[in-house]
Amino acid sequence: MEAANFEYHKEEDPLEVESFQGEKRKIIQPTSLKDPTFENLKQTLVDWINTTLKPEHIVIQSLEEDLYDGLVLHHLLSSLGGVKLAVEEIALTSAAQIRKLEVIMKELDERLGMPDSSLIKWDVKLIHNKDLLATIHLLVAMAKAFQPKLNLPANVQIEVVIVEVSRSGIKSEVQTEVLTEDSRKTDSDSSSKSEREDPIEQLLKLEANKVNTVKKAILHFVNQNMANLGLHVADMDKQFADGVILLLLIGQLEGFFIPLFDFNLTPVNDSERLQNVTLALDLLNDIGLQLPSIDPPDIVSQDIAATLKVLYALFKRHKSN
Repeated sequence: MEAANFEYHKEEDPLEVESFQGEKRKIIQPTSLKDPTFENLKQTLVDWINTTLKPEHIVIQSLEEDLYDGLVLHHLLSSLGGVKLAVEEIALTSAAQIRKLEVIMKELDERLGMPDSSLIKWDVKLIHNKDLLATIHLLVAMAKAFQPKLNLPANVQIEVVIVEVSRSGIKSEVQTEVLTEDSRKTDSDSSSKSEREDPIEQLLKLEANKVNTVKKAILHFVNQNMANLGLHVADMDKQFADGVILLLLIGQLEGFFIPLFDFNLTPVNDSERLQNVTLALDLLNDIGLQLPSIDPPDIVSQDIAATLKVLYALFKRHKSN
């Protein structure tokens, strides 16, 4: 299955005033469309999507032309968040595409944690209408939420014309739209929080022998609680990557049974592993262990820092019990 594979060289269509009377629309200034920083951001997002969906043999070339029907967004959400949605794989008609996007966008808005709807800069209509600005805002938000380590170009700003059409005429004004934050501001914010740095992040900066001592202590804690299941964990990175041991450990520690039909006991691919790990993180969130800096793909990819953070949170919660 391939998404549309062609270059998009279309100039922006002339404004059709009648088509959006009573609405406000943002139109990217032509000069901004050719800005190198903006073009760099677009290419970075295209490369990110293609890298993420490479196992599914999906390739895109145009953010406008290849995302409007929901196919790519559906697969991105499935791959990054381990989410399975009851939508058709390929929506051919406009009505079917809109229905599919409605399901996807509802799930995305919940996953992205957007409590204030006024802050959301995309919607089904804009995405389906191939609105480049809305599409980029959505993809940037997805990258930050699901893959915060992705190196997006910093401080990308463009000029947009806000057009409002009414019976009395057309009002327009030029504004600056921020697409990505200034890295200097981000670095400054990070520095101000250094005293509250995650203890695992601090640990990983120490000598290897000290890191191994803590890992052994956590593994001992894990194996103590898994012994009555006849399970033994020797490799922290690999054995937690599919989510199975993590789910069983959570059940043991918290005293509840997770029905076997709720997860994949013998996952065979990354999609099933992501579903398991996503369920585990959701359960941790439900019991009050919130780990916002950890994404399911981090665990699946055997990121030692992410795995340690999850296990340390459980260790800290139950070590005195």
